[in-house]
Amino acid sequence: MKALVFDRILHLDHGYPEPDIRPGWAIIQVTLAGICRTDIELTRGYMDFKGVLGHEFVGVVTECDNLSLIGQRVVGEINAGCGQCDWCRRGLERHCPNRLVLGISKLDGCFADFCTLPMANLYAVPDAISDTRAVFVEPVSAAFEIFEQMTINESDRCIVLGDGKMGILCAWALATASTDVTLIGHHPHKLAAAQWRGIRTETSIENVEPGADVVVEATGRANGIAEALKLCKPRGTLVLKSTTADDAPLNLAPLVVNEVTMIGSRCGRFKLGLHALMTYDFPLEHLIKGRYPLDEAEAAIAHATRPEALKMLIDV
Repeated sequence: MKALVFDRILHLDHGYPEPDIRPGWAIIQVTLAGICRTDIELTRGYMDFKGVLGHEFVGVVTECDNLSLIGQRVVGEINAGCGQCDWCRRGLERHCPNRLVLGISKLDGCFADFCTLPMANLYAVPDAISDTRAVFVEPVSAAFEIFEQMTINESDRCIVLGDGKMGILCAWALATASTDVTLIGHHPHKLAAAQWRGIRTETSIENVEPGADVVVEATGRANGIAEALKLCKPRGTLVLKSTTADDAPLNLAPLVVNEVTMIGSRCGRFKLGLHALMTYDFPLEHLIKGRYPLDEAEAAIAHATRPEALKMLIDV
């Protein structure tokens, strides 16, 4: 099969082995995939990953033990736990120490003709959700993971730092609960694409009054935490969304002095993501800035690294 492979270098392999079927798992023929900031960081050394990239997809099940699943249009949660440890028994496969993560850790991803995941990870896509919207289920679920970790009140003042895809999706998610959401970024066209439900936008933290109840750090930069801490009120909450291969010195004294609660936040439940896409009219089309065939996946990745880029899709 064709697959976009990273093994010290990024290249399209036209003869990569198709995934093997294993008990309890399914083979999915990928229809559409989305490029994430994490994919780019992986090519820069994050997680020391080697293999097929990609973890955001919609596709059709072609092979599995459950005949009723074959032919279903699906999306899939990306963490495959061992099923035996305490974390898995508690339903927290996302934190299984032996987990495989699609296109991120020890499991080939979806920038390929086929990928594989446990059947338990798969969710049928309702007919009302197009492929173009369904491919956003993974990042939308990650944005709504915030609600699994804390309560957002209507009166909470919320700030999202970072106008990339995840920052915008987090702002949209927060705007479903709070009437006071501000998105800070450096790119006017990205901030324009984020307009929804009265979200305010600013191009500098200097233009925003500090003291927010909730600050989401989604800059994709190692120094983003320090900037986010400046915006958070004493006893406020800082939510970390960035994953980056870079390192930066960090002064945690403000965290202690201001008694700020810091929450790391990553993958979310696809049930929540699908429900959000069925419930809210997120203008996802504003985020799509390029669509490439799999044969041009290397060019798609290169485009995704440009400062002006938002969401890039790969047709498989």
